[in-house]
Amino acid sequence: MQDVQKQPLEPVEAPPATDPRIVPLVIISPVRDESQYLRLTMDSMVAQTFRPLEWILVDDGSADATPDIIREYAEKYPFIRLVPRQNRGFRKLGGGVIAAFNFGVEHIQNKDYQYIAKLDGDMSFGPHYLEHMFRKLDEDPKLAAVSGKVYRHEDGQYIEESHIDEQVAGQFKLYKRTAFEDIGGFVQHLSWDGIDVHTAWMKGWKTFCYYDPKAWLWHHRIMGSSDKHIYEGRLRWGRGNWYMGYHPLYAIATGVNRMREKPMIIGGLLMIFSYFWSGLRRLPRYENLEFRRYLRQWQMARLKNHFFGKK
Repeated sequence: MQDVQKQPLEPVEAPPATDPRIVPLVIISPVRDESQYLRLTMDSMVAQTFRPLEWILVDDGSADATPDIIREYAEKYPFIRLVPRQNRGFRKLGGGVIAAFNFGVEHIQNKDYQYIAKLDGDMSFGPHYLEHMFRKLDEDPKLAAVSGKVYRHEDGQYIEESHIDEQVAGQFKLYKRTAFEDIGGFVQHLSWDGIDVHTAWMKGWKTFCYYDPKAWLWHHRIMGSSDKHIYEGRLRWGRGNWYMGYHPLYAIATGVNRMREKPMIIGGLLMIFSYFWSGLRRLPRYENLEFRRYLRQWQMARLKNHFFGKK
């Protein structure tokens, strides 16, 4: 049971901001067939008290009304731009998302930006979200990236998506440009949103996912369910853990921890199975050996601390 004080505020519709502060931020959103939730995301952005220089939405081959929705908003708000990308014919998660993100980076017009963010097209957030995130970034020069806590509505209540506090939400990653360039950007593969934060830590940066009552993120889909079904999402998660270089014990612990979430039990088992099946098939791993050594040392330290109280 979650602490009552940390239950999210009910999301409320906010009108477009009348006098937003323009901040040196570029946001890039890779989108494909997002018409069901995209208006929620776009309404949240135009309501922000802090507004980006540019919001580039990369349409990655949508077959629904996604590009039409973006054009509708772009006509009203000049900071919004649609950038179409050639349709590959299918949704490719992980590497495909980052390929679309990088395509958006190539189309940035305001080259003097100081912050960069990736935002998914199935999110909503309150009008002060960016204002509060920038306050956090300004407070700590070593803070590379930040996000609010992520919740989804399920069975009549808001459920927090489980992440450690240092794991910035992949759905809305806001980076200082200097830090983002220092880590080399996002890896074009599954587990990109784990590799980036661990690389930042290796290089002496900090990342954080804050509890802030005015800076929630509402996710309108179960994490990992955007392609085919949630079961495939959990198998993909296990493959991503293999690629990233997880220690086998930590891969098992992660799967066991996820058994408490939908799909109950089976989701975690699929993650564990997929990790070891990837190993048996000798699927490729992230080629940075220094990173993989660092990751395993960090994981084993967390396991020891959890089970034996040692740091």
